[in-house]
Amino acid sequence: MSEWKEVKLKTICSDISYGYTASASKENVGPKFLRITDITSGKINWDTVPYCKISEKDYHKYKLSIGDIVIARTGATTGCNAIVKNNIDAVFASYLVRFKIDKKLADPFFIGYVLQSQNFKDYVDAIIGGSAQPGANARQLADYIFPLPPLPEQKAIAEVLSSIDDKIELLHRQNKTLEEMTMTLFRQWFIEPTKDGLPDGWEEVEIGDILKETIGGDWGENEKFEGSISVFCLRGIDLDNIKIYGHSNSVPIRYVSKDSLEKRTLTENQILLAGSGIGPIGKTLPIHRKMINSFNLPVIYSNFCKRLEAKNKEIAYYMEFFIFYMYKNGELDQFHSGTSIPNFNMKNFLKLKIYFPPIIDIIKFSNFLDMFYSKKFSPQIQTLEKLRDTLLPKLMNGEVRVKF
Repeated sequence: MSEWKEVKLKTICSDISYGYTASASKENVGPKFLRITDITSGKINWDTVPYCKISEKDYHKYKLSIGDIVIARTGATTGCNAIVKNNIDAVFASYLVRFKIDKKLADPFFIGYVLQSQNFKDYVDAIIGGSAQPGANARQLADYIFPLPPLPEQKAIAEVLSSIDDKIELLHRQNKTLEEMTMTLFRQWFIEPTKDGLPDGWEEVEIGDILKETIGGDWGENEKFEGSISVFCLRGIDLDNIKIYGHSNSVPIRYVSKDSLEKRTLTENQILLAGSGIGPIGKTLPIHRKMINSFNLPVIYSNFCKRLEAKNKEIAYYMEFFIFYMYKNGELDQFHSGTSIPNFNMKNFLKLKIYFPPIIDIIKFSNFLDMFYSKKFSPQIQTLEKLRDTLLPKLMNGEVRVKF
């Protein structure tokens, strides 16, 4: 460790800049326009990043390059950051700060992992304090101090962590492909046959004829009490990107009574929906009980979630995906009510008339879904993420060393 030295982030940067101010456009009117909202859990989903108009002079000033690190400087996500890994035609928005790493002094990808560490998150939290409008300026972010190993060791550490991230990304891509295949199959079996009316053997029913709303959620307590049980409490967050540890989008540990837990334990014939716009998406989204069972603590849900029940698990599996299909196609937007925090109007949703297929087709599809969800919610991704998050601080402080 004698060859490691403590440095400030600014001392290894060739440039630190605030981003470009412009209006985002869904139309391809110029380069991609990276904003705070496009960074989730240290990653950038370039497929959803909008575009912007920009002059040639400003384009060269704000253009992002491989190895650039962008950090959110305002709002609830202050400190959230990501590194540019691909050669993308993009510029960055004004609520982001870009740090260009001097590659003679440091490896950008190593620094990217430094800024994903809990130490950096704690540093940002200390800056924010209890302010009503969280934020940190470029100078404050650039003053972050951390231990820096020699450049060859930096690269070796980054390679170890990148290899884990690459495997996680591969598994996510495989899951996305499986989901697209499942969506296609669902459309071919259950949507296209109904385009010309009610097929033979099908019924026209209200959703409320096959699903019933059950008990509401429980927020739980922040502190332990006599007889309490430790649980994870699902709120109305983006349930497709849940993390159960770490800083970003984490599910909090709460404490509930045995009675409350028993009432809210999901069974095979039940469906859980995000029923409020409190999360980043603000739309309802079904999650599968196999995800719930993959957590290492019991799971309850807050009153931002809704629970529905079918008469058997096959119908629950089918209806869960049916609702997911509606969500993906924006068909649930009609059931949003409220202004500041949109809520899901369950009463109107249960009155919606749909075409319901024969039970033999439902069983066939639910068996396929069981295979899909077993793959999607396998513990492999979670295990790899936990391995990476466990190794990260140990590699950053020299507790675990790598050969280089």
